[in-house]
Amino acid sequence: MPALTDRVIEQRNVLIPPRLAQPNDRVVLLSADGKRFLVTLQAGGTFHTHMGQIRHDALIGEPLGRRVVSHLGHPFIVLRPSLHEILMNVKRVTQIVYPKDVGMILLKLDVGAGRRIIEAGSGSGALTVALAHGVAPSGQVYSYEQRDEMLRATERNLTRVGLMEQVTLHQRDIAEGFQERDVDALFLDVREPQAYLQQVEDALCDGGFFGSIVPTSNQVSDLLAAMQARPAFIGIDVMEMMMRQYKPVPQRLRPRDTMVGHTGYLIFARKIAVDQAGDEGFTNTMSRKRS
Repeated sequence: MPALTDRVIEQRNVLIPPRLAQPNDRVVLLSADGKRFLVTLQAGGTFHTHMGQIRHDALIGEPLGRRVVSHLGHPFIVLRPSLHEILMNVKRVTQIVYPKDVGMILLKLDVGAGRRIIEAGSGSGALTVALAHGVAPSGQVYSYEQRDEMLRATERNLTRVGLMEQVTLHQRDIAEGFQERDVDALFLDVREPQAYLQQVEDALCDGGFFGSIVPTSNQVSDLLAAMQARPAFIGIDVMEMMMRQYKPVPQRLRPRDTMVGHTGYLIFARKIAVDQAGDEGFTNTMSRKRS
C-alpha cells in the first residue's frame, strides 16, 4: 500500500479538466479598462456594450479565465463571478447590506455549510444571497419580510443566482414570532430590533449567534439597553466597518479619492440558556466593563 505522501503526490499529478461555461451560468466579462459586466449565459444570446458585442455561444462550452474579443476588437477576460460581484449586482428595490458589512456578519454569525439561519427584513435580498451561499448545500435560510414587493425582489435575486433552494421565504409580521426553533443564528435588519428580542430568544438555540444592523446611533443605544436588560444575551459587540481602497499603481500607491464610509452599525451577541444567565461572571455587566 503506498504511503500517504505518495498518494498525495499522485493526486496532484492528476489532470483536472478546466471548468467549462454552461447555459444559465453567470460570468463576469472584465474589460481592458477594468469595467466588470455580469452576464447570464443563454444559448443564442448576445452581450451588448459600447465596446462591441459578444455572442454567448462563443463562451458556452469554453473554459473560464480566457480572453475573448468583441466584434469591434475590444478584449475581455471571462471569469467566474465572486460573491462580492454578485451582491453588488443584485436588482435593488431598497438599500442593500453592503459587502463590507456582509463579510463581518458571515464571520460573527458563524455562517457555514449546514447551518440554519433566520433573517428578518429581506429587503432586496443581498444579505439573503450571501447567507444562502454560505449555508449551501445542506443548510437553510429562513427569510422574513412583510412587504410583498421586497419579498418578490428577494425571490428574483435568489433565483437569478441559483440559490432559491437554500431559502424559505415567509411573508409574516415577526411580532407574531418566528416559525422555526433552535436555529444556529438570527439576524435582524429592521427599524426597531429591540422590539423583537423575545421572538429572537424563542427561535435561537442556546449558544446561538445574534446580530442586527441599524443606521443610527440612537437605535444602537435603544437596542443595547433592551439587550442588557435581558439576561439571555451576553458578549455584546458594537462595530462599524469602513473600507478604503487604494489605487494599484506601484510607483504612486495612494488611497482612492472616495471611500465607503458609514453604512450601518453592527451589533452582535450570543444567546444563552436563561437558567444559566444569572451565574457569577456571566451577566450583561460584562458588556459594560470597558465603558
